[in-house]
Amino acid sequence: MYKIAIKDLNTLFSKIAEEQELILPIKKAGQYNFGVYEEGCDIDGILTNKTVKSGKDAFFPQFETLYNVRKKITPADELENGEEAANTKIRTKLTIEAEALKDKDFVIFGMRACDVKGVEVLDQVFLTDPVDNYYKARREHGIIVALACHEPEESCFCTVFGIDPADPSKSKADVATWIVGEELCWKPITEKGEALTKKIESLLASADDSAVDAEIANITSIMDKLPNTKLSLEGWGKGKTDEKFNSDVWQKIYTPCLGCGTCTFVCPTCQCYDIKDYTTKDGIQRYRCWDSCMYSDFTLMAGGQNRTSQVQRFRQRFMHKLVYFPDRYDMYSCVGCGRCVDKCPQSLNIVKVIKAFENEQKEAGANV
Repeated sequence: MYKIAIKDLNTLFSKIAEEQELILPIKKAGQYNFGVYEEGCDIDGILTNKTVKSGKDAFFPQFETLYNVRKKITPADELENGEEAANTKIRTKLTIEAEALKDKDFVIFGMRACDVKGVEVLDQVFLTDPVDNYYKARREHGIIVALACHEPEESCFCTVFGIDPADPSKSKADVATWIVGEELCWKPITEKGEALTKKIESLLASADDSAVDAEIANITSIMDKLPNTKLSLEGWGKGKTDEKFNSDVWQKIYTPCLGCGTCTFVCPTCQCYDIKDYTTKDGIQRYRCWDSCMYSDFTLMAGGQNRTSQVQRFRQRFMHKLVYFPDRYDMYSCVGCGRCVDKCPQSLNIVKVIKAFENEQKEAGANV
């Protein structure tokens, strides 16, 4: 275990950024989100429990180019000797240039345990055959430094899904850190974490575990008192498709939903994307960007759409998180970060869905 004074964090970050890109919570337009560290940027965001979005963008960007198709037109009078223009005045040649894969290490600092778990969810999707090479390259070069939640927020409920916000060393991060008083405690977990620690060890001092143990106990105590940490997942998970899909509860609770997609864009685990082509001056750029199952044109094709109403789209989102994903990958696709609780303009979130079904189950039991 190591430690460094909070007041010296800029020195630490500068040292890391000398050799590799550093991504951490920074303030822009009055909000904290993950961004690339630069000298002088506002880094007070590391003390913020939840950024608006998770660090998912570092591995699965909101927008990324896949490849470019270049078109080169050669006039007939410029063709090489002996080459015929095939009864045309020009020759057109198309070339495909794939976007380069991530080939340099980078550090993402300040991810919470729930967000690290979100990356595990993405791993199931993008690292299972067929493997997504763009995502794989970022995962191989990414070094995650997780930070314990010093003061969990009222909307948090990650413990429902077996996540420990007090002890990020139990997560799949490479380094675990805690804010204890005026110091940051640092504990490498993996080989990548050890390698990063070695590069900055001149800035670190030795520390014992006692202060961190007290911090873990304090965070755990706070979590135990939060309103959503007692949610029951009884009735959800593998094998519950028929029971939940055909329930009348969806029709009762969906109507406030605006289909705005806010919940999907702040979610650490949503992985839906669209692929589009953009005309450039010399060809076509193919890119992918995040999409949302809450949109009416999601997966829309010439033949129509398989989910034609908002109640169907609403049901799809939560069935995927709580039933379909566990069926396929044996884990939930929600990490209890509470961002949808914070950001839904209609206060219609996964907590409300779980409670609605729980109440329905209690009422049904009372009528037996």
